[in-house]
Amino acid sequence: MNLDELRKIRKENLLAHKKKKREYYLKSKFKKKVIDYEDELKDLNFISKIKEIAHNQKLYVDKRMDSIKKKLNEYKEFKKEYYNQNKEKILEYNKEYRERKKEELKQYRKDYYKKLKENENKLEKE
Repeated sequence: MNLDELRKIRKENLLAHKKKKREYYLKSKFKKKVIDYEDELKDLNFISKIKEIAHNQKLYVDKRMDSIKKKLNEYKEFKKEYYNQNKEKILEYNKEYRERKKEELKQYRKDYYKKLKENENKLEKE
């Protein structure tokens, strides 16, 4: 067998595989049940469906509540440990950051209070 024949066979196999996958996808797509919305949205059925959905959601949350709380507590502990290990670095960074932003904050506050004063003057004139 030469290289061209191998490429041709490989291409045919790949196309056959894609065709098989597509058929499987389409078959599973059409297997899904068709919903009759008129029947589903009638008054009694609609209310029962809403209650069923709410009940299922509550069960799901209740089932996962312990794991959610556990993960939150683990995260809090992780953050505490991280802060305690890097306390000096964090405090030093915050100090440097405040120094860098000091002038910008002063200017922002001046502009802010100037706008407030202008608004008060406008209100007094009216």
